[in-house]
Amino acid sequence: MNHTTVVEFVLLGLTNSRHLEIILFLILVIAYFLILFGNVTVISITLVDHFLQTPMYFFLRNFAILEITFTSTFIPSTLYSLLTERKIISLPGCFLQMLLFFCLGTCTFFHVAAMSFDRYVAICRPLHYTTIMNNRFCFQLVLACWAVSFLLMLSPAIMFLQLPFCGPNVLNHFYCDASQLLQLSCTDTWFIEGLLFILSIIIVPGTLTITVISYGCIIITILHMPSSSGRKKTFSTCSAHLVVVTVFYSTSIYRYNRTAQRGGQGSDKVLSFFFSVVTQMLNPYIYSLRNNQVKRALKESMSKAFSSSWRHP
Repeated sequence: MNHTTVVEFVLLGLTNSRHLEIILFLILVIAYFLILFGNVTVISITLVDHFLQTPMYFFLRNFAILEITFTSTFIPSTLYSLLTERKIISLPGCFLQMLLFFCLGTCTFFHVAAMSFDRYVAICRPLHYTTIMNNRFCFQLVLACWAVSFLLMLSPAIMFLQLPFCGPNVLNHFYCDASQLLQLSCTDTWFIEGLLFILSIIIVPGTLTITVISYGCIIITILHMPSSSGRKKTFSTCSAHLVVVTVFYSTSIYRYNRTAQRGGQGSDKVLSFFFSVVTQMLNPYIYSLRNNQVKRALKESMSKAFSSSWRHP
């Protein structure tokens, strides 16, 4: 840091066209509103409804908190830059955004794997579900997701803080991306690039393996169900989950598990937008708000609120 001459970076954003920036601003505002609304609804309803005090909704509530914090690391600043055309971010701000983005993004992968394991136990081993997925184990599992994510990102974060930046200072992205920062460093970055690649292999394909095995066992169990209505209902829920998981992992693997992680292409920004915005927008509606128990709890809450507003105008 003593040799650093760059004190700020310029983020080129998603497009150079001012007209497209206005359109993207509106799209991103709507997406961010849906992310906040969907996840706040999930958090609220799973806290107040007695019937939703189960391990599945405990994981969904924590996942909703994670999604809000993850998207809030970059969407507000992106909206600000789209609205004001101010695309400058300070060096400390850039490092902080990058650290939070990758720590929380890593935690998302672990959380998806944990939720898939929860569904595996619930569907494949229903008689042992309450014993295995007890409150203590669920809490420890969520805590492990957060702790492991930050510990994995600690070493790369320290290395990034020691990198010298001598110019240029232009990042062809809409947030501070690690691969772009490595390109701008005026020193050899082969070691940190190798470390990031190894970590991405551990995190993405590693958690994907757990998720695939869990859903594979779930599908086999569904096919052996005697009731056709039960098969259809369970498979409908799992297929929706699999669509989101497929989009999330496929874009992430292509973006971060290539041997050459030198970013800057337009396709990189599109892929980043999909796994960091689109899938986050769909998650609360796919995982939670389609659920019949959540729909029932929402209807009851709304009817209570409506009746109370009539009684106390």
